[in-house]
Amino acid sequence: MFALRFVWDKLKGVRWKVIGGLILSVFYCLLGLAAPYLSKILVDDAIRGGKTEWVAPLVGLMVGVVAIKGGLFILKILWLEQSSQTMLVQIRQGIFDNLQHQEMAFFDRVRTGDIITRVTGDLNYLRHFVAYVSYCCVDAVFIISFSFALFFYVSVPLTLALLCLVPFMILTSVLYSRHVRPLYRYNRECLSKLNDGASENIDGNRVVKAFAREDYEMEKFDGMSRNYKAAQLRAAMANLKLTPVMAFFSQSVTVIAMLVGGILALKGQITVGDLTLFVSVGGTLSAAITNIPNLINCIHQFRVSAAKVIEINEAAPLICDRPDAVALPRGERLKGKIEFQHVTFTYRHGRTVLRDVSFTIEPGETVAIMGPTGSGKTTLVDLLTRFYDVTGGAILLDGVDVRMRRLEDIHRSIAIATQDVFLFSDTVDSNIAFSDIEMSEEAVHTYATLADADEFIREMPEGYDTIVGERGVGLSGGQRQRIALARALAAEPSILVLDNTTSAVDMDTEKHIQAALRSLPFSCTTVIVAQRISSVRHADKIIILEDGHPDIGTHDSLVRTNAYYREVCELQDVANLPPFEGRRETPAEREKNQEATTPASEKEGVPV
Repeated sequence: MFALRFVWDKLKGVRWKVIGGLILSVFYCLLGLAAPYLSKILVDDAIRGGKTEWVAPLVGLMVGVVAIKGGLFILKILWLEQSSQTMLVQIRQGIFDNLQHQEMAFFDRVRTGDIITRVTGDLNYLRHFVAYVSYCCVDAVFIISFSFALFFYVSVPLTLALLCLVPFMILTSVLYSRHVRPLYRYNRECLSKLNDGASENIDGNRVVKAFAREDYEMEKFDGMSRNYKAAQLRAAMANLKLTPVMAFFSQSVTVIAMLVGGILALKGQITVGDLTLFVSVGGTLSAAITNIPNLINCIHQFRVSAAKVIEINEAAPLICDRPDAVALPRGERLKGKIEFQHVTFTYRHGRTVLRDVSFTIEPGETVAIMGPTGSGKTTLVDLLTRFYDVTGGAILLDGVDVRMRRLEDIHRSIAIATQDVFLFSDTVDSNIAFSDIEMSEEAVHTYATLADADEFIREMPEGYDTIVGERGVGLSGGQRQRIALARALAAEPSILVLDNTTSAVDMDTEKHIQAALRSLPFSCTTVIVAQRISSVRHADKIIILEDGHPDIGTHDSLVRTNAYYREVCELQDVANLPPFEGRRETPAEREKNQEATTPASEKEGVPV
């Protein structure tokens, strides 16, 4: 019933068409029984009763009934189809809107292929239910009800003979329904995995080709395809088991009507017209009974798909605006002060990456973040932008906890350029001006120049109007990164986050970009995540993350006291290094310390 309430809610604005279509379906059923009744009158009164003057009017009336039936059928199909398509648009838009407000953790646990399946295949089952299954169910209920009502009116004994089949039909339908329900759930899961596998393969096609794993991928996809085929066949075989049984019942209706009706006619208890009525209505009733397996299948498909659609449509984001959130005045942005106060963060699978992290970044400062792989650099950035929420401590922006800020204010004040660049399948101009679709061409060119992207963009076939391939296909890694940097600068944020943004560019380009960042035409706090000393040495502060703990200083201080930073400088052949005043851990000590700081849930072999 919840699924039906959900569909009914999404039919707002077109419910009258659904109700009107189903009412037309009831009249359609009545007219379907009117023709056989007119045939009875034609046989009994006009032909056998000698009222030949009735023949022409009755035939004309029968033709009129058929024409009206055709008109009603077309109108009800039109109304229901329009209603279903309107519902489809509203649900799809609602799901998309909900996805836009979901936190990163949602996409960590929900597969892309599963989402695609829900907004395509599952939604189509909901549309099919409204446009087709709804009126078929109405037809089946009213045809069976009206048929037996008419049978009772004509002959009670013959009707009682036909009613003997009803308990067996109901029992068979209930048993079949219980059997196929789990089959359709499994069927749907197989389809979701199939779509997810196809989506993942398409996204990772370069990796597949680079490692010559085409055969493996084809074999894996073939396995998923065969699983889906097997699931479909199991559902089809279950349907085939019921179809002949219901066909037997439907044919039994005609046989009983002819056999018992013939006997009653010979005894004079019913007329020849009554027998004609029973046989004709029996055919209509048989068709309705034969369609019951198909309706049961459609209803179960609807229930399974509706549950999946409702789940994603009603999924409440865990990270959202509080009712008492502090809102910035319209048009204003944050000033750019960042405070981490004893911040701890643990991922949902149990891995802790930040432990008691505290530091302060003043507005306008440039702060660099460095550390070994897995030390939590990107996680720190994700917490700052509130893609995730801290599990301990607090992050303050301009003195207010980020959890008390509106998400829109945070994201309008912070711009990010990451190493893993995503570009939309649009023009270069549109990608750079993504934060403001009304941005002037001159402004776009200015920000592209700051990111050292203007020169290569102008050399492209259509310059700034060149269409970028999906995810930036056709551009080099450095070119994609520079366009992404220009996009971040174009937002003129209060806080600019550069997460390994220049990792794919050459040293000369990086120097140009670094110089441009030091003379931006707007004031902002800059957070740089990088591994190149050339990218971080001029920062006001450098934060070294190791084992989730920070060590804060400048280039001059850290190069003397921090072992990790000193090693990076030595590996990158930084000239004129002062004497090291700290203590370097031996490999054995490092392994021991790492073991001591690793929670039991993160260690190999321990289930999370």
